[in-house]
Amino acid sequence: MKKALYLVVFILFALLIFWLGKRFGSTNVSQQVISNSTIVKEIAELASLDVQGSASIKRSNIENSGDWTDNLKKAFLENTVWVTIPYQAKYGVNIDDKLFKVQMTDKKIIISLPAPRLLSYELKMDRMETSNRKGWLQFQNDETYTDVQKSLYRTSRAQLENNPTYIQQSKEKIQKVMEQYYAPFLKDHTLEIRYDGETSAPALN
Repeated sequence: MKKALYLVVFILFALLIFWLGKRFGSTNVSQQVISNSTIVKEIAELASLDVQGSASIKRSNIENSGDWTDNLKKAFLENTVWVTIPYQAKYGVNIDDKLFKVQMTDKKIIISLPAPRLLSYELKMDRMETSNRKGWLQFQNDETYTDVQKSLYRTSRAQLENNPTYIQQSKEKIQKVMEQYYAPFLKDHTLEIRYDGETSAPALN
């Protein structure tokens, strides 16, 4: 909620300064809004993408081999565990001054940013769901659940770190918020956001 409020304040501030520049005929004021790296940096960091979902894992000591002994093994020796935990993740840019820059030409506003990435990942342990299936010769072992939870965290985090869909959605959200901030200037400028590691765009006009 606070993050959304901050974004609204920044955007309203840009509109106010732009109006003052138009009202008093000062192009310097408008250029300061465009190139104000402090505000742009704050907006980029606040425009993070929140993602929620559930991570699941199954671990079993019995594999279905198709042999007649499968059912016998399951009856006496099986130890199968299912764990499902909701998660909350956040994608965005972690501003590095070496990779951050705001440039302005007669026709373009160019913002250089670090590439979006997974900023945080949290498993909601208080909402964890578990189930298990044990053979007659197996006994309860809490360490099994602990080990499964650790494995679930490692594998699910790795999957999210390399999730191209969420990274692209993060870029789209940053683009949208930046366009809102620069809306008064996009009548005679185009906005271009460049991310570190991507193919370089053509030279500035």
